[in-house]
Amino acid sequence: MENVLRPLIVIGGSLVLTLLVVWTADLLLRRADQRHQGVPLWNLLRRCRLPLQFAMCAALLRASYDQADLTDDHSAGAGQILTLVLIGSTAWLMVRIAAAVVESSYSRYANAHHDAARVRRVRTQVTLIQRVVSAIVGVVAVAAMLLTFPAMQAAGASLLASAGILGIVAGVAAQSTLSNMFAGLQIAFGDMVRLGDTVVVNGEWGTVDEITLTFLTVRTWDERRITMPVSYFTSQPFENWSRGGVQMTGTVFFQLDHSAPVEEMRDKLRDILRECPAWDGRDYGLAVTDSTASTMEVRALVTAKDADDVWTVRVSVREQMLRWLTSHHPYALPRVNTADAVLPPSAAHPNGNGNEAHRPRTTPRGRMVEPPRTGRG
Repeated sequence: MENVLRPLIVIGGSLVLTLLVVWTADLLLRRADQRHQGVPLWNLLRRCRLPLQFAMCAALLRASYDQADLTDDHSAGAGQILTLVLIGSTAWLMVRIAAAVVESSYSRYANAHHDAARVRRVRTQVTLIQRVVSAIVGVVAVAAMLLTFPAMQAAGASLLASAGILGIVAGVAAQSTLSNMFAGLQIAFGDMVRLGDTVVVNGEWGTVDEITLTFLTVRTWDERRITMPVSYFTSQPFENWSRGGVQMTGTVFFQLDHSAPVEEMRDKLRDILRECPAWDGRDYGLAVTDSTASTMEVRALVTAKDADDVWTVRVSVREQMLRWLTSHHPYALPRVNTADAVLPPSAAHPNGNGNEAHRPRTTPRGRMVEPPRTGRG
């Protein structure tokens, strides 16, 4: 009977003590959050309750499992399992605490600064730092778990002896992965591209949706996702429309007839923009930028506060201007003139006899056709 009660007392006492400590910590964090409502750290730390329970319970059981009087076989296995759980839960707790601290710092910075570009830059850096910390803690935790096995300790000595050769081989094999990781850090701290920036890559226009240490995701206007290695943005040119400000200038081109009323089009452009909420009122203009034998090119220039609004202004100007030209000035639209070729009067009577029966005729394309002959002649 004692062999059964002792393990139950050890396990039950550890569970009760764990729940009591975690409940007390959660109560203190809740009160601190109510007193400091402007600081989100205390509420974020409450998310660490589950890993704290695992870590504390594993630590208490690991420290007191010898008192359970288990057999040697069960004691060694239980100790190994508790050690692995303790290492994993401690790593989980550290990642949660680091995420809470980083997210709290970012929230306070975002509330204190109203510059959207700076906030996006800090958000990108914070996200990558959090990923780096999580990766480092995970690697250390896995290594610590492996070193708890005696066989792995013996293998560790031989691995350390050949660490130089393995490092060279790993560096050559993972050259592209390492370059992407360093490129991710360069993007984060070099302020080349940030979350939420409007970019154009490979002819595709979109918004940066996710940045990791190895890849970057661009969400296009039609809700597609383009995933690219981050090394592309450090080795290839790309357009960043949010760099240095988000204000945009857009253009709308019209191919019109030479008789198009340019002055009236300027007045109509002004009226269209005044009724367009997406226009920011900074500037507008209309000018003839090119001319061909049959048409002329008219460019309308508009401005907006960001890339989305400039797209809205452009399509609105194009639609309403073409509708206005069609209704009030249809002659201004491009036309293709076609007519039959007519010979001059002198060519109609080359011999002065007025005989048009044998006069060569031309087709609309200008090709000479011999008229049909009648009679025996």
